[in-house]
This record gives sequence, C-alpha cells and structure tokens, in this order.
Amino acid sequence: MINYKEETEIMNLIGYGLAKFDLKFTNEFDCKTKTSFGKYIVQLGLAKTEKAVSNRQDSFDPYFENGRKGWWQRTQRKHIKLFIDNLFGNEDVKSYSNIVKYLIQNNGFELKLDFTQPNPIIKSKFKQLQKTGKEAEYFFMSNYKSIKIFENAIIEDARLWGDGFDFQMNTNENFILAEIKGIREKSGSIRMTKNEFNKANEYKDSYFLIVITNLSKTPKMNILQNPLKELELTKKELISTQINYHSKHRIW
Repeated sequence: MINYKEETEIMNLIGYGLAKFDLKFTNEFDCKTKTSFGKYIVQLGLAKTEKAVSNRQDSFDPYFENGRKGWWQRTQRKHIKLFIDNLFGNEDVKSYSNIVKYLIQNNGFELKLDFTQPNPIIKSKFKQLQKTGKEAEYFFMSNYKSIKIFENAIIEDARLWGDGFDFQMNTNENFILAEIKGIREKSGSIRMTKNEFNKANEYKDSYFLIVITNLSKTPKMNILQNPLKELELTKKELISTQINYHSKHRIW
C-alpha cells in the first residue's frame, strides 16, 4: 500500500525542479506538459493527486525568478530550497533530472525511463536528504532572526568543528552557542552527544538548544536556554567497533 506523505524528499526535489526548470524538467521525463507530468507522478505512486504535484511546485515558486509568485501561505520551504541548493544547486536540468530519476528508482518506484548512475559524491549527498538534523539547521539559518534574542545577532557556522554546538550567535553584549535538533513530527525525543552535553554544562545560560519540530508540515522552533536544567536526560553508553586497515612500513 502506498504511503502518501505530505512531505517527502522526492516530492520536494520534484517541486524544486518544476519551479526552477519549468517544462525543461518535465521534458526529461518524456512529458510535454505539466498536466501529463502530474499524471505520470500520480501513476508512479509518488502523489495521490495531480493537484498535489502542482501544489508542491507552488510552494517553491516564490524562491525563483520564474514569473510565478506561487503561494507564500503554503508550508515554509525556503529552508528546503536552500538545502537542495547546497546539495544540487549547481546541476543543470539534465543532470538534476537524472538525480531525481535515480532517487525515484532507488526508493522502489517503477520508473521506466533511462538514466545514468550518479557518481559517488552525488550518492553521498542523497544520504543528507534523509537527515532531519540537516533540514533543521537550514530552517534555523533561514528563520533565526524571528527569535527575539537572536534578531540582531551575527551568526557563525561552527558545524564543521563538531565541538558540541552548531552555531555561535554574536550579539552586541555577548555570544550564545546554539545547538539545533530536528524532529519530523510534533513530538519526539532528541539525543545529545557527550560533547554537546559537556558544552551545555560548561556554558549554561549561554547555551541554547533549538528543537525544530513538525518538519514534515509546518516547522516550529522550540527554544531551550540552559537545556540541562529543563530536559530529563538518560545516560546511555554505546560501544562500537571501528575497523581500520594498516599498511606495512614502506619508504614513500
């Protein structure tokens, strides 16, 4: 039985492709019109109705200079647009369509169209689409100014360092460390690493945990200052085995 989700990685990629490339995108799927393309997507089982396909494009239209205004009141997708930009924004219509075809086929849908296997780095990027944490980070970067304490802050990206926080928010008076977590639904649990726990314990009121819930529909930012005071956390120790391969000593 087909599970029709309002939010799926594939449908977001399709909406983005339609908004950015218009009929050039549908032509890559052997469809001359958007109507025929919508029917094709429904036949594949990716959407329940043709309207759902056009609605997905509508929600991305405002972020492209394509002559269409789209519907600003729809689910916020600016962060998803930026997320896809970061992963696949440099692709032309042919290579981008090939990526979408691969993802459709790879998710078990019977796509009867030719496409080439993407290169390893593209396959690695696919994995990022599945991560709620990455989507939540882009939502935060797009919307942090709506949080009063951050509205005049200068944001510094610290994700690369993996030191227990994602962003440093520099205000006129001080700095704040912000760690972002994402939950697909309205409720759920979050996990803090030892690094994050230690940083929260060290910086206390200067450490904020921003949990972005309901990512599947209408995201909401939940702000926790000094989260260790508010959260009930259970310590879990996980032991993992790391396998390495060592060469023999040689003169290089």
